[in-house]
Amino acid sequence: MNILAVDTALGACSVAITVDGRIRAHTYREMVRGHAEALAPMVEAAMGEAGCTFAQLDRLGVTTGPGTFTGQRVGLAFIRAMALALNIPAVGVTTLDAMIEAALDEDDAPWAVTAIDAKRGEVYLGARGANGNVLIEPVLMGVRCAAGQLVELARAAGPDFLCAGTGAELLLPELAAKGLKARLSAVRQPDAAFVARLVLRATPSGAPPRPLYLRAPDAKLPATGLSGRR
Repeated sequence: MNILAVDTALGACSVAITVDGRIRAHTYREMVRGHAEALAPMVEAAMGEAGCTFAQLDRLGVTTGPGTFTGQRVGLAFIRAMALALNIPAVGVTTLDAMIEAALDEDDAPWAVTAIDAKRGEVYLGARGANGNVLIEPVLMGVRCAAGQLVELARAAGPDFLCAGTGAELLLPELAAKGLKARLSAVRQPDAAFVARLVLRATPSGAPPRPLYLRAPDAKLPATGLSGRR
């Protein structure tokens, strides 16, 4: 199976092309902005490196979030348009799961957690076992609450686990204060190579991937009809 996967949701832009699970082309660049300008040239270069035409693709993959508002939509719009043009399925993967997959690839820990710094003393949190079992569905919560939930989870899943993502450093002191010492993963951003791996194992739903928003937007719609004035 030929898969093209991309990630633009957070602080990096990456593209991977895999054939039957083996990487044929892979590009990864850390960037705060500029994903929209970088993505198409990176895909074109990767396709050339892989020696693959768009007509030979069987499946597409993209990160759905949580992430930045603009970053999420860049990758999703690109992949949804390609899926429509090529008439092939597109599969969405959360940024949390993509990083967990990468963390578990670097170590034989029984489970891993990803924490993304969501600012305001909060993190986007998710956890999964090496056996594929979802331990914590993607959620937004305060750092202290997240640490407390992980302590409870460690009692059932075991104290040996990896912590990945930009929010990992926020969690570790809180965990240590509660007597739990997690292992810090080197993974900080999603990578399309691991998105492709998850897409290969997935069963496409047939519906286009949609953005995953865990926090309500800060912008509010203006009020109308105040004091009955026109």
